[in-house]
Amino acid sequence: MVPASTYRLQVQPAFTFDDAAAQAGYLAALGVSHAYLSPVLAPAKGSQHGYDVVDHSHLNPEAGGREGFQRLVAALRAAGLAAVADVVPNHMAVPTPASDNAQLWSVLKEGPDSPFASWFDVDWSVPDRAILMAVLGRRIGQVLADGELALDDSGDELVLRYYDHVFPVRPGTEDLPLAQLVDRQWYRLAHWRVADEELNYRRFFDVDTLAAIRVEDPEVFDASHALLLELLRAGDLQGLRIDHPDGLADPRGYLRRLAAATRAADGEDGGSAWVVVEKILEGDETLPQDWECAGTTGYDALQRIGGLFLDSAGAEPLSAQYAAVTGETRPFSAIVDEAKREVVEHGLYAEVHRLVELLAGICHDHVDLRDHTRRGFHESVVELLVAVEQYRAYVVPGEPAPADAIEVLDEAAELARHRLPAERHDTLAVVVDLALGRVATEDERTAEFVVRFQQTCGPVMAKGIEDTAFYRWFRLSSLNEVGGDPTRFGTSPEEFHSFAAKLSREWPATMTTLSTHDTKRSEDVRARLSTLSEFTDEWAAAVASWRDLATGHRAAELDARTELLIWQTLVGTWGRSGPIAPERLLAYLQKATREAKDHTTWTAPDEAYEAAVERFATGVLGDEAVLAAVGEFVELIAPAARTAVLGQKFVQLTMPGVPDVYQGTEVVDLSLVDPDNRRPVDYDDRARRLTALDAGSGPADLDDEKLLVVSRTLRARRDHPEAFTGPAAAYSPVPSTNGNAVAFARGPVDDPRVVAVATRLPVSLERLGGWGEHTLTLPEGTWRNAFTGAELPGGATRIAEVLAELPVALLLRA
Repeated sequence: MVPASTYRLQVQPAFTFDDAAAQAGYLAALGVSHAYLSPVLAPAKGSQHGYDVVDHSHLNPEAGGREGFQRLVAALRAAGLAAVADVVPNHMAVPTPASDNAQLWSVLKEGPDSPFASWFDVDWSVPDRAILMAVLGRRIGQVLADGELALDDSGDELVLRYYDHVFPVRPGTEDLPLAQLVDRQWYRLAHWRVADEELNYRRFFDVDTLAAIRVEDPEVFDASHALLLELLRAGDLQGLRIDHPDGLADPRGYLRRLAAATRAADGEDGGSAWVVVEKILEGDETLPQDWECAGTTGYDALQRIGGLFLDSAGAEPLSAQYAAVTGETRPFSAIVDEAKREVVEHGLYAEVHRLVELLAGICHDHVDLRDHTRRGFHESVVELLVAVEQYRAYVVPGEPAPADAIEVLDEAAELARHRLPAERHDTLAVVVDLALGRVATEDERTAEFVVRFQQTCGPVMAKGIEDTAFYRWFRLSSLNEVGGDPTRFGTSPEEFHSFAAKLSREWPATMTTLSTHDTKRSEDVRARLSTLSEFTDEWAAAVASWRDLATGHRAAELDARTELLIWQTLVGTWGRSGPIAPERLLAYLQKATREAKDHTTWTAPDEAYEAAVERFATGVLGDEAVLAAVGEFVELIAPAARTAVLGQKFVQLTMPGVPDVYQGTEVVDLSLVDPDNRRPVDYDDRARRLTALDAGSGPADLDDEKLLVVSRTLRARRDHPEAFTGPAAAYSPVPSTNGNAVAFARGPVDDPRVVAVATRLPVSLERLGGWGEHTLTLPEGTWRNAFTGAELPGGATRIAEVLAELPVALLLRA
């Protein structure tokens, strides 16, 4: 069953299954069809997100366990709703204590002989045949000398204890002297700094506490998905969202196996479950057509929707202002190249080292591939990884490489070739041929290299671009978003129509989104910041005056780039009661500056720099003159921000695909990056507002207006499946005489049932004199505006009449 819409709920100890159940009636009144739950399987104790699963056979005990989940399902069913859930197939937690993960504990204790040895992607070829556990605060010799490691027999089994960490003792080593015992385990205890260079298990990106699992192994797939399939079979879940499929050895194979399993869960004649994948599409990349899924989780739509409300004419002046304030004149591509190179050579050194060792072994054992050195392989792999411009090229060992994959790696190789000396070009060619599976050998390591190279591309992209470069370049921070491109400035209505029509044809049940747990800024923060593209002169003047007013708060260590980020963040998060709370801003700035990694980092914080950032931020938040000036500017852009807030949400809810509403964003939500976007949601306030609107009260503020737009549109989707999710739910642009209106029809091509109209770029519209006599050409018939109740005739209709009360209109065939 394809959902009409979903509503994302972050299940965690502070928001349990019972808390979610309590909102079932509200969600039904809002108009959604499915609650979309963050991972529901048992995570590490205290987890706030659930992506650190420790037990696939149980539901999250801190959220209420199986009983709590069943109460949620019952409440949803009673309200006419269903549920979909997040799935984490790529990794499990390495928890503290490690005994909380039974499979990992077994492998640590029994090594390759463990019945769960096939679960984890461990390189047992290292000299001591031990899994690196880099948890020590100091080097192992110092830890042993100071007695920080000790045997503990107070529990059910003898363990090796290091503060809160416990590890099993390999059978037969119990009576050895402590130093020898430590040396004889199937794990190697080490200083935490050793991990980036010598880690020998595959992990999620560069997170040592998330160990990758091998779901390509049928036994691992079956064990890790049994409970989820049971819930699908019972109808307790009706769909799945797949986290990070690019980390898997074979994403296509995984999705095929999942589709077959969900078909089996539905019976012989049943179709497979609705499944969407968290796939980041870069540039013009498209989702592989042979993936058995409904589409992506919507970052591709997020980028296009946001672009509609961005004035491309603002790109040059904002670039000039950024260069003038920060002194940074390099293009963003140079920032990306620098950041990816740092990640490859430092944070992901262990992954690169493993690729190099595979290459060296393969080529040493094949005489026609010899005479390439480890150093040559290292340099070639580094440059190739830096040059690859998407998360993955989809090559399956034993199959000819697809044309798209060849194009991706050939283009990367061409860039890499220019960065390597001529004597490395032959080595680079060997690396590319092996990555594309073009070298025919019986060596199993050849297939392993094909897979591991692809599994490394994603972390380089994510850590290099989204978690580094996006924190170093802030021409307009609303563009620095997951799956986004800060250099792609604006989407024309024609581009959007083309994108939406393609979705309608090829991926009609894909998910669309504007906010997720991973977005750097909520949709409404981005909407407000995007209006700066229409106020470039005013913005430049405002920042200059604010910098003068704030001179007394600026320490010498503070860089202008971070200061500009602070000003953008203040404007983007300015709420009804004024500026963001200091604790929220300071937590965000700590994360932003440490992720940037050029002044301070998570592993080596620069206290003087961070103190300067904190001094400036707190000084500004306590300066009445500065805040008055910022507040005045926010008021100036408020009408344009209102148009963008309502417009982008409305477009997301009406375009092709299944729209997701992230928790709380049915009203204006001014959140920053995780964990700020997981703050508690005031559902009582939202329910009161919705009740008042349903009783006939007009919107009192922008929160009410957004809630009106969201609720009426979600209800229309639920009540008119033929227009939005049925097989005839086509997408057709509606002609208009003014490019500041984006309009389209939904439903059968020859008999559309819904027309959506949104205003874009209101400042440029005002400069042109407003809507005037500009018209939309509505399909024949009579149309009722679901937001206002007004009726309109078909044919040429004045836009000013359509948008008389709100900058958006949902027209339903009367």
